[in-house]
Amino acid sequence: MLTDDLIAPLAAWSPWLPFDDAALSAPRLPGVYLAREGAEGELAYVGMAGERRGQGLRGRLTVYRRGKAAVSGLGEAVLDRALADPAFVRQHLNELVAGRPKRAAAWAQDALRRAELYVRWAVTADRATAATLERAVLDALAASPLWNRAR
Repeated sequence: MLTDDLIAPLAAWSPWLPFDDAALSAPRLPGVYLAREGAEGELAYVGMAGERRGQGLRGRLTVYRRGKAAVSGLGEAVLDRALADPAFVRQHLNELVAGRPKRAAAWAQDALRRAELYVRWAVTADRATAATLERAVLDALAASPLWNRAR
């Protein structure tokens, strides 16, 4: 069974959008977001956002977009994969050797761009409902090779 078939009945999902578009247009409400590599790629990550100081899903995605969440959740997952790619590391080391070092947030942003993620989401009433939906999605996808560390 396809991943979409497993999770479609769980919530009303938005259309898939490129990550930057999703970060700019996601609602400022709690919910669950899904990320996949490329427009037609396999689902890679399931995450949630609570109220986040009134910013909800948009706030959570924006934190990743700005490179400020390199050691948690989706940000950590994309950075881990980028750091395992010799070409990514070589490019950044070449920039360093050439006298153009980058800050950690810039490495995290580059890792996110490298992943070419597409995102969709479902809005929930509150953080608790988002956590329940996230758990339901992770349970439905238990056999899938997701990037999520805690499952």
